[in-house]
Amino acid sequence: MKLIIVESPTKAKTIERFLGKDYKVISSFGHVRDLPKSKMGIDTENNFEPKYITPVKARPHVKQLQEAAKRVSEIILASDEDREGEAIAWHIAHTLKISVQNAKRIVFHEITKKAIEEALKNPRMLDINLVNAQQARRILDRLVGYELSPFLWKTVRRGLSAGRVQSVALRLIVEREKERLSFQKKSFFEIEADIRKKNSEDIFRVQLTQIDGKKIATIEPITLFAGTYKNTFSSILSESDAEKIISDMHSSKLIVEKIESKDTRRTPPPPFTTSTLQQAAINQTGFSAKQTMRTAQKLYEKGLITYMRTDSVNLSLESIVSAKKIIEKLYGAEYAFPSPRIFKKNSASRAQEAHEAIRPTQPSRTPESLQSTLDSAEQKLYELIWNRMIASQMTDAVIKSTSVHLQASGSKNLYILSAHGSTIAFQGFLKVYKKTSFSITDTILPDLAIGEEMLWKQIFPIAKETSAPPRYTEASLVKTLEERGIGRPSTYAPTISTLFDRSYIDRDESKRLFPMEVGSLVSNLLSEHFHTIVDIGFTANMEDSLDEIAAGNKDWQPVIKDFYDPFHALLENKKKQVKKEDVLEKVGKNCPECQKDLVLRYGRFGKFISCSGFPDCRYTEKTGEEKQLEKEFLGEKCEKCGGNMTVKRGKFGSFLGCSAYPECKNIKKIQKSTGIQCPKCSSGDIVERKSKGGRIFYGCETYPKCDFSLWSKPTGEKCTLCESLIVYGAKDTTRCSNKECVAKKSSSL
Repeated sequence: MKLIIVESPTKAKTIERFLGKDYKVISSFGHVRDLPKSKMGIDTENNFEPKYITPVKARPHVKQLQEAAKRVSEIILASDEDREGEAIAWHIAHTLKISVQNAKRIVFHEITKKAIEEALKNPRMLDINLVNAQQARRILDRLVGYELSPFLWKTVRRGLSAGRVQSVALRLIVEREKERLSFQKKSFFEIEADIRKKNSEDIFRVQLTQIDGKKIATIEPITLFAGTYKNTFSSILSESDAEKIISDMHSSKLIVEKIESKDTRRTPPPPFTTSTLQQAAINQTGFSAKQTMRTAQKLYEKGLITYMRTDSVNLSLESIVSAKKIIEKLYGAEYAFPSPRIFKKNSASRAQEAHEAIRPTQPSRTPESLQSTLDSAEQKLYELIWNRMIASQMTDAVIKSTSVHLQASGSKNLYILSAHGSTIAFQGFLKVYKKTSFSITDTILPDLAIGEEMLWKQIFPIAKETSAPPRYTEASLVKTLEERGIGRPSTYAPTISTLFDRSYIDRDESKRLFPMEVGSLVSNLLSEHFHTIVDIGFTANMEDSLDEIAAGNKDWQPVIKDFYDPFHALLENKKKQVKKEDVLEKVGKNCPECQKDLVLRYGRFGKFISCSGFPDCRYTEKTGEEKQLEKEFLGEKCEKCGGNMTVKRGKFGSFLGCSAYPECKNIKKIQKSTGIQCPKCSSGDIVERKSKGGRIFYGCETYPKCDFSLWSKPTGEKCTLCESLIVYGAKDTTRCSNKECVAKKSSSL
């Protein structure tokens, strides 16, 4: 009997189905050894030697492994093929007293019968370089977290944390918010016109693009912390200027000057990597990065997709051949790319720990064929992965584009107006991959001839404003992190999740990320005193060093030492220099008891005002926001005892509690109302609420009597087709909330 040890019970069940009675497959349930939670666990005086322990929750699993190991002839370590998986295998070997030289390790990119059997034929030794790279990352993050977090406790409040990648991600969000607040809007005007052919009442729209040979719009680059954001503004800066131009255009003849028609080919995107899967899932399904990776893990362990932590866009020849067969079967031979389409990865990351992109293990298993075996989240993600991989091996889409340029000679100026149309001449990969940014909407222009005179129907100005840099979404933050080489794709989901857990960031009604007050305070403090920790270049270079360790080109201890020695020295110096009173924000008032400055502090349950002379003076008062809440709920009575309800603070924010506490323990949520009546019960308003996972949604205030809910904020308007509520969508759009309504598919709502 041979024993195969994996890290997941689902993975163990899937693999056991492929093997005979000569094999037993059991799970370690993740790491069997780790650094202790109660202390640093790293000997900084002895070459950063880690002191691993067996966590309490892992002890029953370790005992099971040890008992199983006694009854088998051979032990095979089969955890995931990345650095984390290699480290898990190494820890299991140590726990079972198997030497590195004698450990038998197998790896596979997909959980299929063929892949498992092939791996068993080709076992290898443990890769200690991958183990050391994982150890180095773990030790680096432990050193930063366990040494820098107490500094935040001392200067801000207890319970805060700092992390090497986490702090850079937070800084990106905070700096973007600063740019938004400092942004100065510029007003401008564009001019459009509705025109028609002679002897026709059909109109189409054109836009003014040139005056006397000069383009109207110019590009103003604004250099930002996170990159370059481009903002377009017009040279028509006032309404009076626009009206003068319109008046001059009205008196002119409008002639078709130029017609350009061409066919353009659009190539399908490559199959998913970890980061592009997260971005697509966030944008197209509304999943968070964390939910995406959790769902992908389930699909992988069920043997439905290949390994989901990868930077590679490669596909095996076998999978390409299989994809071509299913394309020809479902859509026809004309949709299958004639030869294997090969993609190249362009990323700041050089690490490609898996050999293939994320794809279905068997392309012949269509999403429809798995509907009865997958839950809703798994079905959506599998469909996304299947569509992307299949599309990558389909023919190009052919887009027929037409541009028309018209000339109007006014009494003062020469005007050029333009219109653009496009139609899909051949769908190609868009046959499958159509619910994305790759989609094309047909815009048909009438048949025109050069020199033909057109008639004005209406000319009108459109007032516009330049817009501030947009807040990050989870998808755009993941994209920026990858482009800058900050962290690795497998770290993005836990990094963003930690920022939410610490209440450093939150989502607005459009699901964009913004910093909470404490998040801004922490980021500003770290930027001022520990610039290296939140520096993009430094963090990216550290990732390169970890890659060098994984490749066997660097030893891990010198990398840690080069970072830790100056970091520790700076931290010790800052502990002496920076006092809490230097960080606290003064509110511009004196303490009524001792006349010292009142300052804003942050406690377990939020911010409050207190005397800067604490602990000698313990005066406190509520913030303006809390006082305003008290005014709003003044006179609110307890429905249980008739006493007054007062505003109190707890772990999850402000709430109403009975003033007769502890005799009466009645409490009530303070809910943010949208002012929109619930369409289901018509008796309550729709209020903002939070799910157990911290995700904002909107539901009836009478819950549980009425269970009406929406994931997106309603605008207050109703759909003209089905009377359902209109909700805010991505990128400042709106849409119908009814999934069955055809209006939901229209971007014009």
